[in-house]
Amino acid sequence: MSRPSTTARIGLGAGVTALLVFTLFPVYWMVSTALDPSAGNRGADLLPGGLSFEHFTFVFEKGNFGTYLLNSAVVGLGTVLAAAVLALFAAVAVARFKFRFRTSVLVMVLIVQMVPLEALVIPLFIQMRDYEMLDSLLGLTIVYIALSLPFAIWTLRGFVQTVPKEVEEAAYIDGCSWWRMFRSVLLPLVAPGLVATSVFAFITAWNEFVFAYTFMKGNDKYTAAVGIFQFFGENSTSWGPVMASSTLVTLPVLIFFVVVQRRLASGLAAGAVKG
Repeated sequence: MSRPSTTARIGLGAGVTALLVFTLFPVYWMVSTALDPSAGNRGADLLPGGLSFEHFTFVFEKGNFGTYLLNSAVVGLGTVLAAAVLALFAAVAVARFKFRFRTSVLVMVLIVQMVPLEALVIPLFIQMRDYEMLDSLLGLTIVYIALSLPFAIWTLRGFVQTVPKEVEEAAYIDGCSWWRMFRSVLLPLVAPGLVATSVFAFITAWNEFVFAYTFMKGNDKYTAAVGIFQFFGENSTSWGPVMASSTLVTLPVLIFFVVVQRRLASGLAAGAVKG
């Protein structure tokens, strides 16, 4: 196999460099502006005018951002746990068991995915109001679970279908009950899909703005995504606090993804061994 020419290597390097700059520059601008004590007067300068954590101190002390981050963490983790469990059992049901209207259930899952979220705000608001669950983190978590389930069920269904039925039958022959087979055989094999859906559910709950802003009445119940909005004024914007709070919102997502990525790799290895 011939080695690529010098021109091809230069072109590839230039393309990769351009992609990295295009991807990482917004992150650099966000962090550098958050650390710039004169962020409001920075303009188009590539380098900050200095380095200071005063904007981070401001968003915690004056902006109550610690409470917003805690609310987002509670809602996000609750959404991940509930959506993962419900979606896994639903995916096993539609992939492994034959029952009436199974195809209709799958079609409904696809239809729900195609409905714009904005079209669901008013119906869900009325429903949460009737159940007296407005201004409640539990009510918001239930909404996010409902929003995450269609994608999670459809994705996990594909993972469950890739598991050969002979593997399950072998477990039954060895004397395993259905629950033992599910816990020891099927669950490790579908772990990569479970991790993927967990990432989607967490990002959905962590970054969502419209439902959190509409359903929450008190400032102490706002999530981090809504908390950033307070730094946008009618005639001006406090760019330092905006970028500082945006950085704080981004960091947990990155940390969660790094942790989950390791679990994803171990899940793939476990699936390969079990298969």
